[in-house]
Amino acid sequence: MNPINSIQDALYFAFQREHWAELRKSVPLTLSQAELENLRGMNEKLSLDEVTDIYLPLSRLLNLFVGSKQQRGLVLDKFLEQKASPGPYIISIAGSVAVGKSTTARILQTLLQRWPEHPKVDLVTTDGFLYPLADLKRKGLLQRKGFPESYDMKMLVEFISAVKAGNKEILAPLYSHVTYDRCHDEHQAIRQPDILILEGLNVLQTGLDTPIDTRRPFVSDFVDFSIY
Repeated sequence: MNPINSIQDALYFAFQREHWAELRKSVPLTLSQAELENLRGMNEKLSLDEVTDIYLPLSRLLNLFVGSKQQRGLVLDKFLEQKASPGPYIISIAGSVAVGKSTTARILQTLLQRWPEHPKVDLVTTDGFLYPLADLKRKGLLQRKGFPESYDMKMLVEFISAVKAGNKEILAPLYSHVTYDRCHDEHQAIRQPDILILEGLNVLQTGLDTPIDTRRPFVSDFVDFSIY
């Protein structure tokens, strides 16, 4: 036996599409063709068959994970003899430019909030945490827009920390794809969702990526489930 292969086999599961699709079990497809066309991005080809085979098993797994976390919260309430204020289950979706992150996020949001429990699912993109254009120009980062240094990571970490802490309302900045700048007078209000989907380029960054300062918190520290 090759020891490297045995270690990899212990760390990862690999699925053929047919096997993964079977893990959907009896979960019904709650998405119509018209809804799918509204959810997918421009020039993206995604069929209802792909949603059925790929996304439904994933949404089932996530629903089980969310339910498990909520049950643990009830156990904690019983032990503490008081009602805790649990934060949402946080899902991060990362990947390079134009790979379908936004489409994946929107489809998962729709599928998850249509489960029988009807959880409240919010979706936040990290585009709103880009430094404003004026700041990028002042810092000489305009040509690096989209790279980690062009994001206000302190603001993003503070936001996700407040969400995880169960704060009643947190405002997330919005980004305009018309002006290609942060919206200065518009925000997205996040009010204690059951699930928060965070979509962006660098949401899986860890302390290993910046060994000079490994003690500072990263977005990934607050994430329950990651999709790449």
